[in-house]
Amino acid sequence: MSFLAQDTDGIVSPMCRFFIPTFYNSFVKANIMAYRDLRTFLKKLEELGELVRIICPVSPYLEISEITNRLSKGATEKNKALLFENVSGYQIPLLINTLGSYKRMNLALGVNSFKEIAERIEKFLDKKIPDDLLGKLSMLPKLAEAASFPPKIVSSAPCQEVVITNQEEPMLDKLPIITAWPGDAAPFITMTVVVTKDPKTGTRNVGMYRLQKINNTTTCMHWHKHHDGAQNYLEKAAGEEGVEVRGQKTDKLGLEIEANGDLTNAKSSVLLKERQAKDKEKSRLEQDFSGKRKMEVAVAIGCDPAVMYSASAPLPPGVDEFLFAGFLRGSPVELVKCKTVDLEVPATSEIVLEGYVDLNELTTEGPFGDHTGFYSLAGMFPEFHITAMTHKKDPIYTTIIVGKPPMEDCYMGKATEQIFLPLIRVFLPEVVDLNLPLEGVFHNCAIISIKKKYPAHGKKVINAIWGMGQMMFTKYVIVVDDDIDIHNLSNLAFHVFSNTDPKRDSVFTEGPTDILDHAASTMAISGKMGLDATRKWKSEGYIREWPSEMVMDEATKGLVTNRWKEYGL
Repeated sequence: MSFLAQDTDGIVSPMCRFFIPTFYNSFVKANIMAYRDLRTFLKKLEELGELVRIICPVSPYLEISEITNRLSKGATEKNKALLFENVSGYQIPLLINTLGSYKRMNLALGVNSFKEIAERIEKFLDKKIPDDLLGKLSMLPKLAEAASFPPKIVSSAPCQEVVITNQEEPMLDKLPIITAWPGDAAPFITMTVVVTKDPKTGTRNVGMYRLQKINNTTTCMHWHKHHDGAQNYLEKAAGEEGVEVRGQKTDKLGLEIEANGDLTNAKSSVLLKERQAKDKEKSRLEQDFSGKRKMEVAVAIGCDPAVMYSASAPLPPGVDEFLFAGFLRGSPVELVKCKTVDLEVPATSEIVLEGYVDLNELTTEGPFGDHTGFYSLAGMFPEFHITAMTHKKDPIYTTIIVGKPPMEDCYMGKATEQIFLPLIRVFLPEVVDLNLPLEGVFHNCAIISIKKKYPAHGKKVINAIWGMGQMMFTKYVIVVDDDIDIHNLSNLAFHVFSNTDPKRDSVFTEGPTDILDHAASTMAISGKMGLDATRKWKSEGYIREWPSEMVMDEATKGLVTNRWKEYGL
């Protein structure tokens, strides 16, 4: 709390001790529900009828995925979190679809609407310091809440009740890791909180990356070249071997492997086994096992919901995801130091994997049934070597499946859409609302409404979006006026199709795209299209009169509403 005493006029600091506890209790704790761990959240879900326990035997190979997929796409009232307590061949229960609805996602974040978090962020982004005393006092709730954000280091933790360092003991082999789709190359660990550090600054990064199981102590680490975890890996490689290596390794990371035809399950399995054997033989000859060649990694599984969500959030570089989770929770995330690597992980995690990736070592990962609804092809990614696995005495293994929407990741993405809208408004204050439709799997399409103020304003916003963080991946950007409900896709389509001249209103360019975009001729580089669907002004060269939209007058609508029963309809 030391930063609270640094007010320039010396007014806030003498009053902090008195006011902050009061404001904190009334403002923060009254409005935010913090779940200390996953089990606290599950207890709440069960109380609300949002969790179903399945006690009959089920297979981790495809069966759990098919059950979950049907619920995700079925009736809303039957879409529940699922706790499989009897996974064939395993003693550890499996939790899935945890955040797979708007209701559970809101519960996870302790809000009734994602917009509540956006409003909190907007208040924090307003950094103007009032001149008067009462104005300064009005900022104390904000300062008090901020004081609860940074993570807290603890000396002992539930996630280390059991510590396994013997490579001969079951580690990954004891986890009920599922194979979700028939064409998947192997079982994948998917609901992860992956912790790395920037090799230059020591800044922590947390991300959600999938891990393909290779054996009891080895997985692939699937981080995209655009993401911070991969950038830490590439920075470490460049630092050890020279800057030119960064470009070489960037090109190799994720490089697709030709399958030469249809990628059936049988064919892909044979292909990958042969390729992996060759990769391993080559990499073992090239490896240097001195410590400088390794980058330490820790993977937490089964964290509290705020931490799970934060790992997936596209935060600006340098922003600690655990700090952001503390913001969402209204209380600090407790971290504990790992047993075999110099990293910290959430203390209440169910399971933690500790280890390293080797800078010389890339191996075949995939195919994988991805959130795009298509299989991402086999590619080259680092191996993650596990040096220790720690867990609670009776852990719960959490996972997620992805595929054609709607699925669990969709609701996490829709939370991100609204939560990060204030950050977009910092640079583009004219933006009113944002919709990343599920059908666009979040990086294919962005629909934006704006308060149009000058000619070509819509095209300015289109170009700005392509230059903004991970929005750079967006292939299609559609901009409309602020009176259009962009979440009503039918009404939106009516206005877009009616109000645009494709020749006049289209913008074409080229830039980075998600490496999962199979339509791109060159991996990670794609054409992009913007559509300015705002109403056109004379100053934009529109020389005709723009027609008025047909809307019934309020008096007639009121009359019909009042007489509706008389009509017998």
